[in-house]
Amino acid sequence: MTSAEFDESLLILSDVHLGNDLNDLTRDGTRRSECVDADLASLLAHYRKTPSAGRRWRLVIAGDFIDFIGMAIWPGDGELATEPSAEEREHGLGNASDHGRMKLRAVAVRHKPVFEALADFVADGHALTIIHGNHDVEFHWDGVKEELRALLTGLAVRARGGDARFADEFNARIEFAPWFYYVGGVAYVEHGHQYDTLCSTEHVMAPLSPNDPRRIARSFSDVLLRWVVRPTRGVPEYGHHLMGLADYVMLGARLGVGGLFRLSARFASAVVELFRMRRAYLSGAAHALREEHERRMGVLAAVTRLGIERLRALAALQAPPVTRSASKILASVLLDRLALAMIGTLAVAAIAIAGSTPWRWPAVLAIAIAWTLVHFHLRARRRAWFGERLDNDQALVERAGHLARLFPAAFVVMGHTHTPEVASVAEGTATYVNVGSWHEAEVDPESTRPAHRAARTHLVIHPAPAGPTAEFLAWCPEGPRRFLHGLTTATDARVAARLPAPAERG
Repeated sequence: MTSAEFDESLLILSDVHLGNDLNDLTRDGTRRSECVDADLASLLAHYRKTPSAGRRWRLVIAGDFIDFIGMAIWPGDGELATEPSAEEREHGLGNASDHGRMKLRAVAVRHKPVFEALADFVADGHALTIIHGNHDVEFHWDGVKEELRALLTGLAVRARGGDARFADEFNARIEFAPWFYYVGGVAYVEHGHQYDTLCSTEHVMAPLSPNDPRRIARSFSDVLLRWVVRPTRGVPEYGHHLMGLADYVMLGARLGVGGLFRLSARFASAVVELFRMRRAYLSGAAHALREEHERRMGVLAAVTRLGIERLRALAALQAPPVTRSASKILASVLLDRLALAMIGTLAVAAIAIAGSTPWRWPAVLAIAIAWTLVHFHLRARRRAWFGERLDNDQALVERAGHLARLFPAAFVVMGHTHTPEVASVAEGTATYVNVGSWHEAEVDPESTRPAHRAARTHLVIHPAPAGPTAEFLAWCPEGPRRFLHGLTTATDARVAARLPAPAERG
């Protein structure tokens, strides 16, 4: 579709993470904030009833709608065609197609108001496009897609007294985008995780495990979340990837001797899994997946008429997964820092055991200097590989400039970082918008961490004779209101002009 053919109003949001509080491992009772579901349902109802500037609204969810990775649900007996592995029996259902369908049904029960509002939105003639994120790659499976369609269709039919005559048209208005959504000259929308080395997968169009193609390949963050974060009380859902060695030492001290041992064992198991993944991507099965990825890119290029060379250029912008490199695996789990600390400690201990010698203090000084130099080297290397404090906001802005040149559009839109942002890119010819997040949890009453509140931001793009216009909004109890975060002095006047304030709504 081109800008001349663009006749829909786009409603774009990201990172809802439905189901992230379904955790059978710790059963600590922490629940997702129910007001998020109520607000999201209200937003959908508002736009469903609000006339669009085109023939209809299209809701584009830019990834991580369902948190398949974040939830941990025990497998049931005899309910699955794909027999759970030992890891899945320890950490909860995996990411095979039937596992994903079971998880999706549990999410639909937990978040019924959102599913009902989404069904009403589509039933009223509007469209839905779901882009795959790193937490819902399970939408790769046709069975999971059909499960979502069936759940929404069932809700829509029941709401209309059992009349199923519209079911075929209803399902036709639900689409899935495994990589991106693009309207030429108007908008390029992608989740953004493929530019994050900790969350990217090797083959976005064929995200399967070389070890078992019945399952999805895991990223580094998936492994850390399943092996360490979900089973351990006290590891924060937000910012656990920013925790340093000292943070984990303090956490271990709070857990006690037994808790520290279990935490160490979980980390060790996670590291073993990461190296197992690295070996798998050097296998013949991985070569077959690369060929399948290339084949699917060719099909996508033909269907979208974008050309295979443009898609290859897009794939070249992606960050390679951490699991390609043994050094990066060690750095990502801080084992290089731990090894340095242990070697320094053992060296000092050896000098102490040797007793008083003329070279004792010079040796201690030499160890301290060597430790400092290696420490700063490891820190600089970690920043070069993963960014300052693993912050991907600037990385996505930088990639957005390249994307705007590959896919000419007024707006380049992503999510993933949970941080709303607006920036001028590609020499001012396009606007990058990160639509933020709807993801928040109830605060643990025993926690001293400040409460996290999702921004509830969304982007609306309207067709217009002079070119698309947009509103960057946040949902409030009174309705959508302009969201000003990110409109700083660094953002030029053309960006502000392209994001006008919406008319006041009652």
